[in-house]
Amino acid sequence: MMELYLDLHSQPCRSVFLFAKAVGIPFEFKLVDLATGQQYSEEFGKISITRKVPVMKDGSFILTESVAILKYLVQKYSSSVAEHWYPADLQQRARVNEYLSWQHMNLRAHGSKVFLLRTLFPVIMGSEAPKEKVDAAVDDLNQTLNLLEAKFLQNKPFIIGDKISLADLVAIVEIMQPVGSGLDVFQGRPKLIAWRERVKKEVGEKLFDEAHEVIMKVSSLPQKMQNSGDLEMLKPKLQKLFI
Repeated sequence: MMELYLDLHSQPCRSVFLFAKAVGIPFEFKLVDLATGQQYSEEFGKISITRKVPVMKDGSFILTESVAILKYLVQKYSSSVAEHWYPADLQQRARVNEYLSWQHMNLRAHGSKVFLLRTLFPVIMGSEAPKEKVDAAVDDLNQTLNLLEAKFLQNKPFIIGDKISLADLVAIVEIMQPVGSGLDVFQGRPKLIAWRERVKKEVGEKLFDEAHEVIMKVSSLPQKMQNSGDLEMLKPKLQKLFI
């Protein structure tokens, strides 16, 4: 059976998990506990030299990068996966690819930064993140959400039109990351709220909540990280990013 190496604290892992579950692709869930540093283990290093999740292992074939994994799954299981997830139509598929290309340095980058500053920075650095850094990150995220609504969502039910696609899954998991840190980014955004509810309905509310359970209970993460002993190793990385 296909193996997926995941930690659902990770947005890209959630998109792969949600898609595979929603369309009924069988897989074995292999937990890589990022909070305890399991990605640095010798065992996981044999699976992925980048030491990042998600990773897919299909027989002897190993694939990294969530977008590549999502496209692989769509194409491998094309006979059973509904076409709207990654349309065959040239222009519709191009719209999905456009969003997937844009999101890395926009919604993903800014949502992750807010999460890191609000949730992980205090644990790793031993003090609250500088207010001006947090405020600037939240402002960047809000501008990106404005662009998501104006350019990609517009007045459509989903990003590429009337039906859900990979683009919507990749978008929603990124937006839920700062929500997990206690920042309600949906406040004052009725269009985004309505879209979120449509996405939840399409994948199934129970599955959606299952995928986001750990990020919505992220208050337990700091204790796990402190127990892991890897905090000192992470300090230089955060200092380079934010100080």
